[in-house]
Amino acid sequence: MLTENQHSRENTWGYETSTGLAFTHEDIVDPHFEACAAYYLDALDSVGVRPGWHVLDAGCGSGAFLPRLAELVGPEGRVSALDLAEENAALAAERMRDHPARARLAVRQGSLLELPYADGTFDAVWCANTTQYLDDVELTRVLAELRRVTRPGGLVAVKDVDGTLSTVRPADPFLITDFFREGAQSPGYARQLLRGRDLYRRLRAAGFTSVRQRTILMEFHAPLSPAALRFYGNACARFARQATRAGMPGDWAPFLDPDDPAAPLRDPDGYISEGNVIAIGTA
Repeated sequence: MLTENQHSRENTWGYETSTGLAFTHEDIVDPHFEACAAYYLDALDSVGVRPGWHVLDAGCGSGAFLPRLAELVGPEGRVSALDLAEENAALAAERMRDHPARARLAVRQGSLLELPYADGTFDAVWCANTTQYLDDVELTRVLAELRRVTRPGGLVAVKDVDGTLSTVRPADPFLITDFFREGAQSPGYARQLLRGRDLYRRLRAAGFTSVRQRTILMEFHAPLSPAALRFYGNACARFARQATRAGMPGDWAPFLDPDDPAAPLRDPDGYISEGNVIAIGTA
């Protein structure tokens, strides 16, 4: 979805994408958005996007945020969207093909490491569920690019995962965080999932001012909605397979089959939580 140097990373999710980042496939990210839409849209609404603005969705994926962005900027505003994966850019454009705002929308393929826009093009940038795929060096470079393309006084908002708030019941309450911590012993995706609450420091270091940040706890109780059960059941099953192959500690066996009536998330006391962080700075 984001950076060219990740093509060679191991595909452990069972999907193929042009970027090699299987977790960015629409069959994963779209159910995730559907399950978390209320939380996600509340985060976007809190940024302060105003009517008439030109806003960039940086790392737009399949375009799930584009309808709300178009609504926020109104008929006098514009929305641009960019994603590294050609198929995601195509899906985002198709999503908005019949939308009333389609004439005010421009979707293109490109890299966040070298944004194809002039300095100061945008009044605001929205970057969601994207920085988790960047290592520390890439993140620094991308934040510099987001600042470059934002006008002085404009806003940059980065929303991403805080893996320290992930837990599931009935199960060991530390099962998922221990999974991330085990994976975080070496640089890579697992470590980056634990970096969410450092975003405000990263924005400050990149030269943004008036940085504000809040952490969002997203909770799902039984009976989970079909969207939440679909996404989190499959995600836990993938974690379980990875943990089992790697010989990680913990009782992952109950999560291997998300369709099993006895699966934890189908339990009358089933519960799962996920943390997100949104950091907003002024360019």
